[in-house]
Amino acid sequence: MTKFIFITGGVVSSLGKGIISSSLASLLKLSKYKVRIRKLDPYLNIDPGTMNPSQHGEVFVTNDGAETDMDLGHYERFTGIISKKSDNITTGKVYSEVLRKERKGDYLGSTVQVIPHVTNEIKNFIKRDLNKEDFVICEIGGTVGDIESLPFLEALRQLRNDLGKSQTLFIHLTLVPFISSANEFKTKPTQHSVKELLGLGIQPDILLCRTEKQFSRDSKKKIALFCNLSFDSVIMVENAKTIYEIPLKLNKEGLVNQVFSHFSIKNKRTLDLNLWKNFISKFSNLKKEVNVAIVGKYTNLSESYKSLNEALFHSGIYNNTKVKISWIDSRTLVDDYKSLKILEKYDGILVPGGFGKDGSEGKINSIKFAKNSKTPFLGICFGMQLAIIESVRNIKGFEKSSSTEFGITKLPVISMMHEWVKNKKILKQDLENLGGSMRLGAYESILKKGTLIYSIYKKTKIFERHRHRYEVNYNYQKVIKKSGIILSGISPNGKLVEVMERNDHPWFIGVQFHPELKSTPFKPHPIFNSFIAALIKFNIEKNK
Repeated sequence: MTKFIFITGGVVSSLGKGIISSSLASLLKLSKYKVRIRKLDPYLNIDPGTMNPSQHGEVFVTNDGAETDMDLGHYERFTGIISKKSDNITTGKVYSEVLRKERKGDYLGSTVQVIPHVTNEIKNFIKRDLNKEDFVICEIGGTVGDIESLPFLEALRQLRNDLGKSQTLFIHLTLVPFISSANEFKTKPTQHSVKELLGLGIQPDILLCRTEKQFSRDSKKKIALFCNLSFDSVIMVENAKTIYEIPLKLNKEGLVNQVFSHFSIKNKRTLDLNLWKNFISKFSNLKKEVNVAIVGKYTNLSESYKSLNEALFHSGIYNNTKVKISWIDSRTLVDDYKSLKILEKYDGILVPGGFGKDGSEGKINSIKFAKNSKTPFLGICFGMQLAIIESVRNIKGFEKSSSTEFGITKLPVISMMHEWVKNKKILKQDLENLGGSMRLGAYESILKKGTLIYSIYKKTKIFERHRHRYEVNYNYQKVIKKSGIILSGISPNGKLVEVMERNDHPWFIGVQFHPELKSTPFKPHPIFNSFIAALIKFNIEKNK
């Protein structure tokens, strides 16, 4: 019988509920249990697709084409469990479905209310689309006390009554701050957070306490006493050097044993932690170092490119190398010697995905620098499109080549494609609504033998995840090839450019898809593995 674990957060936001959920799921999976992880977000957006990455962080895209919260990226990276559309819900989705049913007459004239109609929809989501999972972990976004999350917490309270304690477990994550002037930890914020939950009818079964360093047994006893919990149910979660230490820390603190104890599971399955131990061992013994410049627009918040950060980190470990990332605002890279000279100190340049004209010329300048200096270059999505524009502009008569994303142009090398083929079906683009109007999810690409990208994948057919509205205009393919570009990856129908590279450069690749979305610590993505290897080689040759 499926058991449900609900993870809530209190005191402050950004405590790491996503990492906790991912770590627990990893430990349960390594104990040979079948696990599913879901995210319940309290904001009114249908999905995070139209949110500014600087506010909300990156949008994680699933294989089946859902734009979801970035925590689903953590879930996949820690567990290898592929997320689906049905693993992320928002208040916007809930209310949309409730209103759809009301208009259809499904409620038979009843007055539609938060209880029971909205809460029922939330409960239906939690129990929907399951396939004999042993555990379903549900992370509740936001912080206890927020008005937005009240319907979700009420739905969880009802589920505890519906399913009973033997099938439900509440884990609450709080902060125990250390006040240096008083030289003591303060437990009062945690007490108040649990009190807030109790006022909503929920008694947490396990309390996870985020802390800078270990606090005393007396503090732990105090928390247990005032929060109505056993001593062993209060678990410390110390700060870590890397998020990938958290599974080992949680296991050491006895979280898995507490989960099994709550559900009366007499576990006889071996928990093999060698994957995590080996990864942390490699992380602690890196021998080399390279510097990569990421030229983008959303550089004020590293969460904007979370998957990209992690993919570079994973492949750095794979190459026994520490990858130092510098975020460069593309708007500062004007076309002059002084502003571009800053790029000389880097071993590689990466231009990631993005939207809009703002900062695009600076990205193009960085691409031109990488091309001329033979610095390893990786362009992702928008970065690939700009690499093509930069190249075509060097052909006489095509100096003003551009993208229709930037406005009206007589030379639309990049333009919006109104339809594409997926699973032998023609999908049409929604030109009126920004949300959901992109080519989303996993699509097939055919790679050309004898190219750099083929040597990386070692196969001709790949499936990678996409998230973009604009495509390379296939009417300009001859011109693009004339500029020195090899179109080494194409969609099966031959109309959409998926990969480009240069035949006059040691390592210069642009991809229309987002390879970072499929990288994990135990299976780093081959494109990033090759990119980091190229950076190492460039660094050695530069310092001879």
